[in-house]
Amino acid sequence: MAGLELLYASARAAISRPQDALLCGVHWELVRHGYRCLGAGDQPGPDERKSELLPAGWEANKEVYTLRYRSMDDARELLLKAIMVEDSMILNVMDRSSQKVADVTLAVADYIDPEHLDDFHKVYKDTEELRTRIASGIIAPLGAPAEKAKKEPEKKDPDSPRDYDPLRIPPHHPAGMRAPTRPSPLSPFAVGGEDLDPLGRRSGGMIVDPLRSGFPQPGIDPSSGIPGRLPPGAVPPGARFDPFGPLGAGRSRPDPDHLPPPGYDDMFM
Repeated sequence: MAGLELLYASARAAISRPQDALLCGVHWELVRHGYRCLGAGDQPGPDERKSELLPAGWEANKEVYTLRYRSMDDARELLLKAIMVEDSMILNVMDRSSQKVADVTLAVADYIDPEHLDDFHKVYKDTEELRTRIASGIIAPLGAPAEKAKKEPEKKDPDSPRDYDPLRIPPHHPAGMRAPTRPSPLSPFAVGGEDLDPLGRRSGGMIVDPLRSGFPQPGIDPSSGIPGRLPPGAVPPGARFDPFGPLGAGRSRPDPDHLPPPGYDDMFM
């Protein structure tokens, strides 16, 4: 039991019998559960204050020990009477505010070695069992003192902006929104879109490619040749092919070759 060793050292001069050592352990369990001792006897004395130590004269009566306790929140006051009956100690605890009573009987020899009252490390036999008996027989029936409200961590507003990080690159699109879909090549607003995307993920540059404009095209396979212009096999399969002339009679759609080279009309070029 943490802290019991110091308590036992402070009360060692008054411990002369095994029941004294047992009551010392019972007292510390009440302290662990949020109670402090006010004094010995049934009636309060002058200048009482709550303490973790045993009060003066606590061991005066070896047959009936009487101690009073108060919870840290001052909501409860307990009256403890430890009565010796042969080799057993009967603990009778009453909550004065609610008049509830709890009783526990402990066999002194089960918890105390009378041959080692001078040695704290050997005097207690089974501290875990003693803790369990006090908790289940006294604390649980009377109810543990209410703990002080713990300070809850401040909850962050989900709508508040994230912590500012100068190295964090903001997303291209607001959180929770889907990225805009690629515009259809048929849309008039798609013209020039590719020039605005440095990664080339969009279509629709300033130059109209008749083979990639999105408009319906007749089936053209340059690798099969163009009658009167290219023999079959002149263009490797899958290779990019820029037509150098109208692909069909009556073709009126714009062609890349219709654009004159830059500065074609400059006489100094």
